Amino acid sequence: MRNVSCRGRPMVKARKPPLCGLQPECWGLWETLAPSHPLQVLGLLVWALIADTPYHLYPSYGWVMFVAVFLWLVTIVFFVLYLFQLHMKLYMVPWPLVLMVFNVGATVLYITAFITCSASVEPTSLKGSRPYNQRAAASFFSCLVMIAYGVSTFLSFQAWRGVGSNAATSQMAGGYA
Repeated sequence: MRNVSCRGRPMVKARKPPLCGLQPECWGLWETLAPSHPLQVLGLLVWALIADTPYHLYPSYGWVMFVAVFLWLVTIVFFVLYLFQLHMKLYMVPWPLVLMVFNVGATVLYITAFITCSASVEPTSLKGSRPYNQRAAASFFSCLVMIAYGVSTFLSFQAWRGVGSNAATSQMAGGYA
C-alpha cells in the first residue's frame, strides 16, 4: 500500500494492482469469464451425449458434432486467454469486437445445430431406446447452449458498444470496461 494525495485532500491508501487474474480483486476478469462456464459444461454435454451414440451413420449428427466440438474448443481457448490475461498482452486486437463476432457466429451455428439435432431424433432412433433418449437430451442441451450463446452475444454487444461505462472508466480499463 502506498499513500496517495489529491489536491489537498487527505491521504488515502491505494491498493497495488493484482499480479494475476486468479486473485479475487480482478472483478473484471470474473465478469468476462462468467458466461463461458455454462457454455463449456453444456457444450461438453451436447457432444458427449451424441458421441456415445452411433452418430457416424447419420450425416446430420456429423454437423452437430462439428459445431459442438469446434465451438467448445474455441470457447476453451478464449477462457484460457482471459484467465491468464493474455488478451492484455495482445492489446492491438479489438477484443470486445472479436468476442462479439465470435458469439454471433456461435449463436448462428448453434441455431442450425439445434434444429438439425432436434429434427433428427425421431427418424434416426426408436422411441424409448437409449440412443433416442441421449439424442433428445443432446437436443435439449443444444437449445440451452444456443440460448447461452445468444445471451453472451447480447452482453458482448453491450461491452463492444460501451453501454454502462463512461469515458473515465473506459480510459482506466483500457477500453474493456
